[in-house]
Amino acid sequence: MSGILRVGVIGAGHFGRYHALKIGLVPQEVLSGVYDPDAARAAVVAAEAGCPVAPDVDSLLAMSDAVVVAAPAEFHFDLAVRALQAGKHVLVEKPVAATLEQADQLVALAGQTGLVCQVGHLLRYSAEHDAITQRITRPLYIEATRIAPYKPRGTDVSVILDLMIHDLDLVLAIVDSTIVQVDALGAAVSSAHEDIANARVRFENGCVATITASRISLKTERRMRLFSEEGYLSADFVKRELSMIGRERGLPLPGTGGFRREHVSWKEQDSLLAEHQAFVASCLHGAPVVVDAMAGRRALAAALAVTQGISDSRRLMEISGLIRSV
Repeated sequence: MSGILRVGVIGAGHFGRYHALKIGLVPQEVLSGVYDPDAARAAVVAAEAGCPVAPDVDSLLAMSDAVVVAAPAEFHFDLAVRALQAGKHVLVEKPVAATLEQADQLVALAGQTGLVCQVGHLLRYSAEHDAITQRITRPLYIEATRIAPYKPRGTDVSVILDLMIHDLDLVLAIVDSTIVQVDALGAAVSSAHEDIANARVRFENGCVATITASRISLKTERRMRLFSEEGYLSADFVKRELSMIGRERGLPLPGTGGFRREHVSWKEQDSLLAEHQAFVASCLHGAPVVVDAMAGRRALAAALAVTQGISDSRRLMEISGLIRSV
């Protein structure tokens, strides 16, 4: 492959547009074209990004070395498989697929072809991810909250696959252990899928994570608190700042027996740009894929376990007579 990666974008919706515009900012990455079943929408995004409109998926694959799959979640698997079978690298938005069987097929296909299959879990490319993982490696308890006002975008899937999966993936990146139990509650309020959810995830090594997600809140809040052998860390992703109390970093806290407090903040980082830079590095230079199909599969498995936990809880409540079966 040459020193330039020609990348096509499948899907000209909210995220597809962002991907198309971002590609032009990355050295060695060139936007080859955009395809969307809505030709008018594709034309708008293509004109803004300065690229041609592909008449169909096959045409886009023919003019590209790689593709971004930014179509609705139900099409992620089929489009990613189609691209890999055509010999193209793939950056597929989360969730990687609809089922674990589909995710397993993508993992196997990426391995067989030797092509890059990167999954769009943006938090892995964020400043907050780096700030947390540099300080916490042995967590005992994690509490994450991700809530936001209602927006129609993303309601083709549950809040678990739309929002909670970000924190599930980050927790899985921090906790090096297998999930052994998931207890969850949730409800559909404004869509056909769960709009609010809370999960308690237990790991084999004893760590426990409590994760809350909502897309019907009055404000946006994204926080994470971690209790670990290294100390206590509290991060506010909206304000882009964290505080940590431990023994190795920060200023001494008098009268605490040697504890220190560190307060840090970071500038807004373009995680999508960093994601594309990593994609190019993997495709052209063989750099390790930061979030590969297996990582996407693990996040999907956790999200589906939460979904199943909600179903189990609802069934128990129906049996107990606390709610009526619909």
